[in-house]
Amino acid sequence: MGLGMLALLYAVARVGAQSFVSFNPPEVIPSVSLDPRNLPDYAARSTLRMFIALAFSTLFTFVYGYAAARSKRAERVLVPLLDILQSVPVLGFLSVTVTAFIALFRGSLLGLEAASIFAIFTGQAWNMTFSFYHSLRSVPPELDEMATLYRLSKWERFTRLELPVSMIGLVWNGMMSFGGGWFFLAASEAISVLNRQYTLPGIGSYVAAAIQAKDLSALAWAIGTMIALILLIDQFFWKPLVTLADRYKLELSAGEERRFWLVNLWRSASLPRLAGRLVDPVVRQVDHLLSIATAVRATTPRSKTSRAGDLVYNAVLAVVSVGLLVAMVRFVLSAVGIREVGHATLLGLATGGRVIVLLIFSTLVWTPIGVAIGFSPKLSRISQPIVQVFASFPANFLFPFATLGFIKSGVSLNWGSMLLMALGAQWYLLFNVIGGAQSIPNDLREMAASIGLHRSRAWRALIGPGIFGAWVTGAITASGGAWNASIVSELVSWGDTTLRAQGLGAYISEATTKGDWPRIVLGVGLMSVFVVGFNRLVWRRLYALAETKYRLS
Repeated sequence: MGLGMLALLYAVARVGAQSFVSFNPPEVIPSVSLDPRNLPDYAARSTLRMFIALAFSTLFTFVYGYAAARSKRAERVLVPLLDILQSVPVLGFLSVTVTAFIALFRGSLLGLEAASIFAIFTGQAWNMTFSFYHSLRSVPPELDEMATLYRLSKWERFTRLELPVSMIGLVWNGMMSFGGGWFFLAASEAISVLNRQYTLPGIGSYVAAAIQAKDLSALAWAIGTMIALILLIDQFFWKPLVTLADRYKLELSAGEERRFWLVNLWRSASLPRLAGRLVDPVVRQVDHLLSIATAVRATTPRSKTSRAGDLVYNAVLAVVSVGLLVAMVRFVLSAVGIREVGHATLLGLATGGRVIVLLIFSTLVWTPIGVAIGFSPKLSRISQPIVQVFASFPANFLFPFATLGFIKSGVSLNWGSMLLMALGAQWYLLFNVIGGAQSIPNDLREMAASIGLHRSRAWRALIGPGIFGAWVTGAITASGGAWNASIVSELVSWGDTTLRAQGLGAYISEATTKGDWPRIVLGVGLMSVFVVGFNRLVWRRLYALAETKYRLS
């Protein structure tokens, strides 16, 4: 076990050192070779970017989700802003950040690496944040009252109550977010933005180069490498986390204990126990100091000054929002005109229709499958690697084959793009449903079985209410993922042949490639309006229902 950890640290250092080479476009730029012997190195570099982005996403989740759930004032800003951030496509972030990161690390490839990691981060963070926010808002009231009664500090409340309660959903959403990062790997490593092409060595850019060269053999090697990589990450990272997270289920009676060989090996190894004995005193001291620093003060009644502060806060927020909206409208209208706005709006409605069809299909197909996996540890052990491969495998790696199929069969991309969007977005709903089903206490399931609740009655009385909040989280993130996936699903190519669907995703993709800033702003702005509007009208109301009526208490 110790040798394995040392070997891993050495590999990380060796791969990370490649990020500090010279980079000075257009004279000195990295390139990608289609020689399959380079794939292990490319896969290692892509994997390192993915885990760095996951670390930043986790940190962002804790800070942002906690602030949104614990502060009413912050919630009024942060939750709508999270809706907007989720709706902004990865290409929209790349358009703004690539040049800035390259300028920040001038002369070093680290700038392009940072841009790529940031793009992957934008494909991971929002789903995890939504899950953590919902978990904090759905803490059982009796446990919340107990924490208040015992005057737990904010740090103690977080580590003893809030983090354990959110653990199962956070792990499964982290797994799904990691898969979402793979989906946009090609876009974040083979960057075509503002009429410039930047290539960062990795498995995503390898696939982009293979598509451009129409090299099916190279594509097959990349697909095989991806499958092996996903299975290895599942075995050595996600399965141990899922096994450990199952310990934090809220229940009175224990069900079948989840076991996994790596967790058993870790617990039986002497090195982790030795490291634990050395580190434990330091951890306890830090925990004690943080508990003292975040001690809860005596509460005071809400004052008139606080209400006046809320009025001022809301007024300032409204003025700033209106000012930003007016500035964006003036910029767009002065550059493209009202007719272009109407045209882009119609394209947005077309993409929105595809998203709604996708959500209905995903709900009908994957909800019962997710519940079956979540209720059965044995089925979960068997199906998790399969589900993980399907969910994590970058669906756009398969787009060239789909494009060939559409060309040969004459299928319009207006219909085919829904299939391509589903390949990247439907897994958000499945993973959330699995996490929600696993969170239902075994004692409630045993009680339902003992009183004879079966099939439809069990779904109405226990399963449906028990997974409702997780389903809402999955539907929100699947909706955002589908809008994001439209960027790469409505405009696909194979060599010199390009298929285009009528939709807002293709509109943004073309504008980004050309460097057409007014149309980029118009497309991204309209996509944000569609996503935020639907979230406000539909998903937020369902969230409120989940927090008030369908919660375990």
